[in-house]
Amino acid sequence: MQTSTASDSRERGGDDSTILRPADTSPAAPSTSDGESVAYLIVRDGNTWRDVFRLNPGQVTTIGRAPTNRIVIRDEVCSRNHCEVFQSGNRWTLRDLGSRNGTVVNSIRIAGDWELQESELIEIGAYQLGFTFDLSKPFPEAADAVKPPDDDTATSVDLVFEHASTEPNIIHRTRRSRYRSAPADAAPRDRSHMELSRLYRLALDMGGAPDSAKLCEVVLGGLFAGTSADIGAVLLFPKIAGDELTPSDLQVAAYKSKGDLPYQRVVDHLAAVVLENREAVLARDVSDDSRLASRDSLGQIHARSVICAPICQEERFHGLIHLYSTSPETQLNPDDLEFTLAVADQLALALENLKQKETLAHGLARAQDANQTLRRQLELEASLIGDSPLMQQLRERIARIAPSGATTLVRGESGVGKELVARAIHYSSDRRDAPFVCMNCAALSESLLESELFGHEKGSFTGATDRKIGKFEQAHTGTLFLDEVGEMSLAVQAKFLRALEGHPFERVGGRTPVHADVRVVAATNRDLETAVEEGTFRKDLYYRLHVVEMRIAPLREHRTDIPLLAHHFLERFARKTNRPIKRFSSGALDLLIACDWPGNVRELQNAIERAVILCAGETITEDDIQLSDLTRDRTATHGEVVTSDYREISLEILEQEHILATLERTEWNKSRAAQILGIERSTLDRKLKRYAVSRPD
Repeated sequence: MQTSTASDSRERGGDDSTILRPADTSPAAPSTSDGESVAYLIVRDGNTWRDVFRLNPGQVTTIGRAPTNRIVIRDEVCSRNHCEVFQSGNRWTLRDLGSRNGTVVNSIRIAGDWELQESELIEIGAYQLGFTFDLSKPFPEAADAVKPPDDDTATSVDLVFEHASTEPNIIHRTRRSRYRSAPADAAPRDRSHMELSRLYRLALDMGGAPDSAKLCEVVLGGLFAGTSADIGAVLLFPKIAGDELTPSDLQVAAYKSKGDLPYQRVVDHLAAVVLENREAVLARDVSDDSRLASRDSLGQIHARSVICAPICQEERFHGLIHLYSTSPETQLNPDDLEFTLAVADQLALALENLKQKETLAHGLARAQDANQTLRRQLELEASLIGDSPLMQQLRERIARIAPSGATTLVRGESGVGKELVARAIHYSSDRRDAPFVCMNCAALSESLLESELFGHEKGSFTGATDRKIGKFEQAHTGTLFLDEVGEMSLAVQAKFLRALEGHPFERVGGRTPVHADVRVVAATNRDLETAVEEGTFRKDLYYRLHVVEMRIAPLREHRTDIPLLAHHFLERFARKTNRPIKRFSSGALDLLIACDWPGNVRELQNAIERAVILCAGETITEDDIQLSDLTRDRTATHGEVVTSDYREISLEILEQEHILATLERTEWNKSRAAQILGIERSTLDRKLKRYAVSRPD
């Protein structure tokens, strides 16, 4: 550190006087081409010159402990606003701002203004600030500190400015907040710092409390450390409280005592005052007030001073904090009241968060239970009923296909159970624990179908108020079942093909690529080969879907399974409707077996459900089984099937004639006709549009 000479001391006029170096005796500072002098302050911490500050003409450079200063000195000796450096003419002046410990220049304490000279050291606590016009000149006793390690010259101006312009000015470092621990011998003026430290540590402890009981215990521990209380409790209202809260509703959640004295419950008068006004109160001379005094079984009054603080968050009232001191020497004071109220506010927020966390946890547990129950139910319903050779072959084929993960095309008439087969494939595969997502492609328009499949972004079209996740994303790592896949438009088919091949896709209105690992099982009762020839179905998509094909036989081709299916549906619907129906009569079973069931298993299921509703006893008879007109026409008495004369016509013409005959029978009630045909109403409308058929006038 540079020291001053005796002559210097005499020139400055001593240590304690206000000193101003005469302007005519100080050398002029070097100046730039525009006449402005250039000067620097270099901060030294210990033996390290760490930061360089350029003193800008016309700008006051403040130095102090407050973070608002340009140069921040982290030292308790330094005042918040310690001193400042500014330009006066061509001179640079240091001014002390009435600092508590004064400002020292070259080991001499100054007061007021001081004109700085080249290489002078400003000393503030453990820090030194070197003043210079030339960064290439080393300071005494610090030349080695400013030299580069592999160079014999002093630090150059260019090097300093390169470092200063590219590196941040780090003014303080710490690993732990100082509020984690309060000084043991803190002075009275540091009480706010101690309380802030206690509140900080208490907030950390409260955040780790797993439940409300532990939380209240943590709070009482913090209150006992921060106040003069020796007995206290946290009282909470029950989870379900009426609109009118009374002191008698309060329940002790936790209590604490420094001695052997038991806790005396807060008196109703004091609690009522806090509940009514929502204010924390401090009461003294409790023994003289019968309304506030609490006595034990021996009639002794323990409370000398009492604090009662509300625990409330906005409009929600959780309870009270009740503290009291039994010693007249250490009575509770207004500072204790302020601290208790701050803790009560923290506790209210923590209780609110805990309640929300518990609600979410309970809701999640219920959702998981419901999900598991539903999955078990779906797995049971995915089991294929029947022991005919056709059903045995179907099970064997599913067992071979399911583990492969291959795209599967399920074909068959409406109502044969294509979705049931798709579920069986899913639950027999390695993806059984992942989602199984279903979608009917014939039920939506082209724009809605694309949105349902791939999702959409918020604002992508009218009504898109939020982002929506599509079926592909929902079925990630699982199985996506697409029914009526032949009804897709060509535009959607193109995007669907790319997603099916594993390429990323984009949501409607979005630009972010989305990846989804999905196994697709598609189903259709449409002749896809004819659709490919007509150009309404892409050939490349047909081949991509046609990796594995499964054809489901209609129910009339395995009639021996009808009794098993009938009893299965009977048990399900009897349990669902809580009806005591146990069996079929022999005549009823004969009638079921004789039926042709054009609607297949779906129609049989509906017939059994209808019979269960109509049956008045424990046995379903022939009278309880009501068949549709279409089924009745195709079934003769005692099981003889009515056949018509053979005609050489295509299936398309036969379908058209059959649809028109059904519509005529139902007087063009499309909903009824679609139910008889076993197809969706929207599918019927598309077929009529394709056949260019409309209702006669």
